[in-house]
Amino acid sequence: MITSRFNSGPGRAALLAASGLIVLSHPAPLLAHIIQGNAGGFGSGFEHPLTGADHFLAMFAVGLWGAQMGGRPVWSLPVTFPLIMVVGGVLGIAGFVLPGTEIGIALSIVALGLAIAFAWHPAEWVALLLIAVFAICHGYAHGAELPRAADPADYAIGFVLATGAIHLIGIGVGLLLNPVWNGRVSRSLGGLIAAAGVYYLAA
Repeated sequence: MITSRFNSGPGRAALLAASGLIVLSHPAPLLAHIIQGNAGGFGSGFEHPLTGADHFLAMFAVGLWGAQMGGRPVWSLPVTFPLIMVVGGVLGIAGFVLPGTEIGIALSIVALGLAIAFAWHPAEWVALLLIAVFAICHGYAHGAELPRAADPADYAIGFVLATGAIHLIGIGVGLLLNPVWNGRVSRSLGGLIAAAGVYYLAA
């Protein structure tokens, strides 16, 4: 009886949503075996997006929003974000001062969460522009927090690959949840993400 209930569409979606929230809450332990060692280079860069819940939520939301929009944004948003993030990372590594970065990161969570919650489907260039601004903030934070004696190239490769992995999780969850209950489950998840962003703004 229980098995058949979870084999139904809504039951399976609810189970997947719960699994996604577990990933959101505990990303680092799930991938700990990947990032052990090389703490000053690739490992540190890969770990950084996974251990910061603010970074993780924003990157997850990019994938979720792209899946919700459908069409080209499914891949154009998640591809654009890490590419532009590298630019922000270079600025951070080079020591440029970019004020308001932490506020920008928190606002990215709020904005992306609300976009999902209200199922906003802007023109693709508008979404990409928004994504690019947020990517600069996240990339700068990663670059500015580069550990001493770390290899900048390895570190950058690490955080870009981790970002891509988080985007894929968001896309997967979005594609599975969007058809359920006319997208209400996915939109509710967006609302939770936005609420987390408000918390980071107030913190």
